[in-house]
Amino acid sequence: MNRIPMIFVQAIAAFHVATGCCTALPPKSSDIVQVYILAGQSNMEGQGVVDMDHPEYYNGGKGNLNTVMVADPDLYKHLKDAKGNWTVREDVFVRFRNRQGVMAGGLTIGFTGYGSDKSRHHIGPELQIGHQLGDAVDAPVLLIKTAWGGKSLYKDFRPPSAGGEVGDYYTKMHAEVKEALKSIDKEFPALAGRHIEIAGFIWFQGWNDMFNKDALEQYEDNLVHLIKDVRKEYRKPKLPVVIGELGNGGLKAGKNMLAIRAAQKVAASRKELGGNVKFVSTTAFARPKEQSPNVGHGHHWFGNAESYFLIGDALGRGMVELLKE
Repeated sequence: MNRIPMIFVQAIAAFHVATGCCTALPPKSSDIVQVYILAGQSNMEGQGVVDMDHPEYYNGGKGNLNTVMVADPDLYKHLKDAKGNWTVREDVFVRFRNRQGVMAGGLTIGFTGYGSDKSRHHIGPELQIGHQLGDAVDAPVLLIKTAWGGKSLYKDFRPPSAGGEVGDYYTKMHAEVKEALKSIDKEFPALAGRHIEIAGFIWFQGWNDMFNKDALEQYEDNLVHLIKDVRKEYRKPKLPVVIGELGNGGLKAGKNMLAIRAAQKVAASRKELGGNVKFVSTTAFARPKEQSPNVGHGHHWFGNAESYFLIGDALGRGMVELLKE
């Protein structure tokens, strides 16, 4: 497996971004498939613009994937082949049920809320999460995305141990995971007959909980409940969990967003979780709206593909670090 060291430098700090690691994690079995659940709301769905460049609606393509790849080709060179086609990994797979139906296949662009097999114009964190895990794990990797726009942890994803009515999207999350696991032989013939292991959970959410006083106050506890209940659901009490920070807007954030960020960070260190949970900061990956495709969509990182690429890279590296620990 090729490993591509990459360095990204920006005004705030220097970040080392890599699609691989120094050593690969040994497979637990020669016939295993490692499954990672990616959950959250619209930013986990994926809003990073790939190629749309209309001067009025997409700011002339500033900050889309094609544009940022030209500006820093070494950083993104694993995304296209020598002929300029988008690469498709044969060892990492993605499954996402969006509004158009089920998308299933090898890791590439387009596994988002807008995509279909014939329409792939966005990316989400899954792209670089998949490259990180694929380079680190000597076993096939399956990413199951379960994400919906505009959903809160307080109500929509509310886990059972938080008390009150269990959220509809908490239930749907597990239903879609189980649907995906039952459909592996059909949707991913290359994985047919292999042993399935739920290997990790990555959470990227928080926006909607900022706007409800109770949701804001309970976010830390509700996130702890979510992690405990997900681990219980899959009978994995030490399941590795990565929490992606609500980093929209970068360092300049209002008090409610800062409160969510603080809650996410503290939740990751709560003793009752027993470790194996990592908080991953994302604020450094925010880009100005003037340099992005969707100048009015601050809640979606302005659609900036570089932001989504770097977020996915950081979340993926965080999971790899947990696996090694």
